[in-house]
Amino acid sequence: MAMAWRRVLKHGVIPRDGAQVVGIRSFAIASKAKKGGKGGAGDAAKTPALSKELKSTTVFGANILKEGSDPKIQPDSEYPEWLWCLLDKRPMLSELRRKDAKTLPYEDLKRFVKLVNRARIKEKNALTAQN
Repeated sequence: MAMAWRRVLKHGVIPRDGAQVVGIRSFAIASKAKKGGKGGAGDAAKTPALSKELKSTTVFGANILKEGSDPKIQPDSEYPEWLWCLLDKRPMLSELRRKDAKTLPYEDLKRFVKLVNRARIKEKNALTAQN
């Protein structure tokens, strides 16, 4: 038993009997179902079909509360303006380096500084990892 615990501490492998002593939970071993037996895939609950009208007016899965319902889709004018810019492509560091820093808009300049700092940190970390 002492050798088993030494292996656990050294390699991080926990034997099945050790997991029961320590109280670690693991995945259950799946048993193979017999063909033609009771239950099975034929008895699985089927999801109800939703009407097209309900699909086009409701955001399914957006409700995070136990009670309540999924929110209704509102017209575009009800959402904030910044929402429509979230999926816009932002310039990469190589594109920002090609442009003149004095003519960049404030948001692009801020992004340029952030990306340059990130690249500098990655380079320094790579150099220290080599040593």
